[in-house]
Amino acid sequence: MGAADELLAQMRVQGAIPRHVAIIMDGNGRWARERMLPRPVGHRHGMKSVREVVEASIEAGLEVLSLFAFSQENWQRPAGEVSALMSLLEEYIQKETRELHEQGVRVVFLGDLDRLAKPARAAVDRVMALTAPNTKLILNLFISYGSRAEITRAARLLAEDVAAGRMTPAQVDEAALTGRLFTAGCPDPDLLIRTSGEMRISNFLLWQLAYTEIHISPVLWPDFGRGDLYKAILDFQSRERRFGRVSA
Repeated sequence: MGAADELLAQMRVQGAIPRHVAIIMDGNGRWARERMLPRPVGHRHGMKSVREVVEASIEAGLEVLSLFAFSQENWQRPAGEVSALMSLLEEYIQKETRELHEQGVRVVFLGDLDRLAKPARAAVDRVMALTAPNTKLILNLFISYGSRAEITRAARLLAEDVAAGRMTPAQVDEAALTGRLFTAGCPDPDLLIRTSGEMRISNFLLWQLAYTEIHISPVLWPDFGRGDLYKAILDFQSRERRFGRVSA
């Protein structure tokens, strides 16, 4: 039994498995820089970690895995890096769609997808349509995403509904706003993991993370693997989640 298998066995004994784990995949550029390689090489190596973490999530029994892949702010990066990231997105979909589908993974892309180039958008729509019936794991991939923009969009949709008489101001509550987020119908994350040791949430799921446990991993994303995910879940299992209430 390998080290990761031992962690998995310990995890299954220690406590409840989180339903939903979200990950800010950070450190691709630093990983490449430490090896004196171009940044896109780091992003490419990060794709292997995505595959390993998806497989580990299925093995652990997660219901939802959310990965922050590309933020709205990332559009401001150098054009060459953005182009490389979009090409990697298309390549990932082309390489992984069949296996994800066979494993029962439902792939959902969330964000301002209208900003994607036509080939990337077509690939995104194709994999979502193919995997829509799957139920083993929901894989949320956040592309061209920013949480403040998401909340602003939800508020605008609520305002339009009130203006059109479809609802009254008194009906605008947390549930109404939650139902207009990209993540509507998805449970809030139980655990947020950020790799590379940085301690920021970087405009990711600001509304949804209200009571989420946070685990900071020092591991750069291209080196993050199955065992690192299980260590984060074990850390989660050692905590007492009170949701604002007094401890029992």
